[in-house]
Order: sequence, then C-alpha cells, then structure tokens
Amino acid sequence: MSYTDTVGQGGPLDTDESGVDKLGGEKLSLGVAARLSRYLPVLTQAHKMGKETISSQELADYTHVNSTQIRRDLSGFGKFGKRGVGYNVDSLVSQIRKILRTSGQHNIALFGAGHLGTAIATSDIFADHGFRVVAVFDVDDDKVGTTIGPLTVRHNGELRGVVEEEDIVVAVLAVPSADAQLLANDLADAGVKIIFNYSDALLQVPPEVTVHTSSPAVDLLYALYFYLT
Repeated sequence: MSYTDTVGQGGPLDTDESGVDKLGGEKLSLGVAARLSRYLPVLTQAHKMGKETISSQELADYTHVNSTQIRRDLSGFGKFGKRGVGYNVDSLVSQIRKILRTSGQHNIALFGAGHLGTAIATSDIFADHGFRVVAVFDVDDDKVGTTIGPLTVRHNGELRGVVEEEDIVVAVLAVPSADAQLLANDLADAGVKIIFNYSDALLQVPPEVTVHTSSPAVDLLYALYFYLT
C-alpha cells in the first residue's frame, strides 16, 4: 500500500520550475499544474462577472502568485495576452482547461450527506470546472432516501454498482475521519482513481489511486506565514 497526499491549495507557489505540455508534449511539472489550477477558478469567476480581460497583476492579487511567474507560466503555452490590455478571459479559461485536461464532463460521487456534503452538492464549486455530482451516499438511515437538490441519498452499500453505472472518476469524502479509511478501501476496490478527502485522516491507498486532502487549517497557516513575514 502507498500513501499519496496533497494538502489544500497552499505550497511554495512562487518557485521557478517550468513545465511544457503543448497539449500532448511533456507532462506538466507539479508546480505549473498547481498554479494553473489556481488561476482557473479566478478566471472562471471573472467570466461569470462579465470581465472580458484580466491582467497578470489582477491574477497575482487573487492567487498570491508573483505576476512575473504568472506571465512565465502562460507564455509557455502560447501568446494569450497583449501588453497594456491583459489576457482574454474566455480564451484563457478554454486553453487552461485543455492544458489541464478538464474540458470534458467528469462524474463525482459524494460521501457524507451532512452540512458539509450538502454544501458541496448544492454549490457550483465543481460544476464550474466540468465536474458533476451524480450520486450522494451516507450510512445514516435518517439521511438515506432524503434528497439533496435533484439527488436522492443512497446507502454506502450501493457504492460499487453506482460507480460502474455512472462511470464515476472522482469520490469526495465529507465524512468523519474514523470512517474515511474503510470508505477509501471500498472506493479503490470499486475502481475509483481519485479521492478528494475533506477529513483529516491520512489515507492509505494503492499506487494507482491518488488522494488529495483539503485542509483549511493548512491554508490558514500558509497565509499566516506570509502575513507575518
């Protein structure tokens, strides 16, 4: 068994590693992929607000990535911006989605129908980027059979059949830490390859499964470090 874990969106984002993709070339470096993934939500929100262009400095203000690094990252994939005008928001959203391979539709199974799970299922946080919550699960008999938006909460015992039927790529865990490992085991056995973990459990998974852990505490520590220094 192996352990793979990436915590939150934090990290040393101003490093100068380069990654070339050219939509089929070398695989992106972790640093470039992490930064592009941080630019995309800002650009998506800018699009929703009706902005047509955005400058590297505006991106820097929202992402806390150095504006020079942003220009370097984006210039590696083509000429997206014009000096004095900025980047075309729609074009940049489209191109970054292609680079990150997120242009299609990907199905998500959400585990945990509590307050956090409900908030995730009813928000646009995933839908804005091509991910669709198609199933919600829980083990609480009081929650099973209730609805969250258009979805009926299922029992975890239905996991395997639904993963196959809905071609689920990603599982989101909004469950207590004590329940997370057993659930991760079942998901790996069912063929799920990506687990997004909102608990603080350190999950052991097979090498072919990737775990990403989202920790608000780590993000706050990262922000506090730069505030204090």
